[in-house]
Amino acid sequence: MSKYDVTIIGSGPGGYVAAIRCAQLGMKTAIIEKYATLGGTCLNVGCIPSKALLDSSHHYHDAAHTFEKHGISTGKLSVDFGKMIERKNDVVNQTCDGIQFLMDKNKIDVYEGLGSFSDRNTITIVGKDKPVAITTDKVIIATGSKPNFFPGMEPDKKRIITSTEALSLTEIPKNLIVIGGGVIGLELGSVYARLGSAVTVIEFADSIIPTMDKTMGKELQKALKKEGFKFNFKHAVQKVENKGKKVIVTAKNKKDQEVAFEGDYCLVSVGRKPYTTGLGLEKIGLKVNDKGQIETNNHKETNVSGIYAIGDVTAGAMLAHKAEEEGVFVAETIAGQTPHINYDLIPGVVYTWPEVAAVGKTEEEVKEAGTEYKVGQFPIRALGRARASMDIMGVIKIISNKKTDEVLGVHMVAPRAADLIMEAVVAMEYRASSEDIARICHPHPTYSEGVKEAALAAWNDNALHI
Repeated sequence: MSKYDVTIIGSGPGGYVAAIRCAQLGMKTAIIEKYATLGGTCLNVGCIPSKALLDSSHHYHDAAHTFEKHGISTGKLSVDFGKMIERKNDVVNQTCDGIQFLMDKNKIDVYEGLGSFSDRNTITIVGKDKPVAITTDKVIIATGSKPNFFPGMEPDKKRIITSTEALSLTEIPKNLIVIGGGVIGLELGSVYARLGSAVTVIEFADSIIPTMDKTMGKELQKALKKEGFKFNFKHAVQKVENKGKKVIVTAKNKKDQEVAFEGDYCLVSVGRKPYTTGLGLEKIGLKVNDKGQIETNNHKETNVSGIYAIGDVTAGAMLAHKAEEEGVFVAETIAGQTPHINYDLIPGVVYTWPEVAAVGKTEEEVKEAGTEYKVGQFPIRALGRARASMDIMGVIKIISNKKTDEVLGVHMVAPRAADLIMEAVVAMEYRASSEDIARICHPHPTYSEGVKEAALAAWNDNALHI
């Protein structure tokens, strides 16, 4: 029976990064993955394949709608959707192969199969071959999450689909119904809207991306309407039915009237839930809360000494980069170091176009806390770089403390917002004021100038270019 210092269950961004860092710190490390490829949801059926399709669809949309204005003639455009999916698969395969390379490089033993606790220090792995048992001193649970759904909207994976199936369709839907106006639904809806699908969003809340700053939701909605999205807010889905070549979604609107929507596919994207099935947690008395999350302390350690949990299977935002940070954090904690994670400064991104990115408090949160604050906003269309690239939709918003000028939150709908947000993350990590950001020289012409201008507006209402 093989013996390890640390064993990680799950090879997603949290798990494989934790394994690498443990190995770097001199621990004999094993990682267990129930699927044939490493990388978890993010690399196989999440972050990476969705970005590949988003990029492909963006190229097509630009060719169809903006190339002519740039003086570029393309002739008759067409989409080879099969080839688009094939490219996506190549990206996924290359990325997963990269993870296997990193496992080999760091001398991490990889076990394929379902890992389950036999006792505190013994894990049995059931895979294609006969079960294998290993012993371990420490364990990091990084089993992630899976798509959630509510009664009446159970996916059949044919016409009623989750994000997993949406990434591997064999045809472009004519009419795609999306249940849920959050990140996943809007990103995948964008893919198909750009390729010509009529996309209808049904959302229970009163806005899209309801967990983000309200200004961002309104601004993104404007942009997505230009792509052809239709939105239905304050609608409670009652049932979803596969009628062969069409799907019927029945919902109650805000007037409690029953309404029906018809499409050829329905994407159920109402969030994700922690995945702990088959781990044998009950055998070791490990606590799971009523949301299905594994409970941990400030060191990400569970109620069972020496067993840790990270990523989507625990409380907090379900973000790959959060899981990665927690993986490093736990590895270094086990090694006797004193790492830290600032959970208030973990950025969130929506990869539509324009992109949405945020860090820190929303205006709604600041207001609810009773903090006196200032807001500075700057429209993307006022930037020379935006006009040059024809990407004029969006706004950058900075919230600062009225008394101290410390930046409390930065929110943006903008081209390349996913990259722009890091300026705000660094600034806020060092507790910068809006004046600090405003006085930093930003290159011209860039989208980043919008951050400077929003900071000028927040500092003393003295933006220069509006």
